[in-house]
Amino acid sequence: MEALLLTSGPPLLSTKHSTSNSQPHLSSTRSSSISSDRRHPPPLKPWKLRANPKGFAGPPPPPPPGKARPTAGGPDTSRSSRDAGEDDDQVPRAVFDRMIGRILAFVGVPMAAGLALLYVLGAIKERELVDIPPWLPFLTTLLCFGASALGIAYGTLSSSWDPDASGSVLGLDEAQRNWAEIWKEEEQV
Repeated sequence: MEALLLTSGPPLLSTKHSTSNSQPHLSSTRSSSISSDRRHPPPLKPWKLRANPKGFAGPPPPPPPGKARPTAGGPDTSRSSRDAGEDDDQVPRAVFDRMIGRILAFVGVPMAAGLALLYVLGAIKERELVDIPPWLPFLTTLLCFGASALGIAYGTLSSSWDPDASGSVLGLDEAQRNWAEIWKEEEQV
């Protein structure tokens, strides 16, 4: 008597009830084709950073067929320059690298502190050293991860937007100057 485990094709595993051997075995009709039909996934390619320091807009779209691109002196009548992304200034590479470094620092430090505090509070509670109220881990997580989220904006604002000046360590003066610069640009538009 033979029991089939897979009915859509030839049996992969069958049990033979005999007096001498009651161990399941692979069917010989399918076992050789399993190894030859198996496809290996392609090797993984290393990741490469493909960020460009050019604001949020990509290159301007090509003009529609039949219309010429406006000249430097002539107005653009087809759409506003803001829609086309032409008013986006290119961020110098030194400023872009400085922004990325500050963002990583102002996001990473609070996040690491939040994870470390969760670990410490969990160890204290597990060993029953101090009775920790349940709201304390919640509050520390909220504050640390919230500060980490705000670190993205502060990392951008606190970096010096001048390619030649590196700025201060915390960037308080740069943040005040850049904050005023952002709102000044908004009011002009």
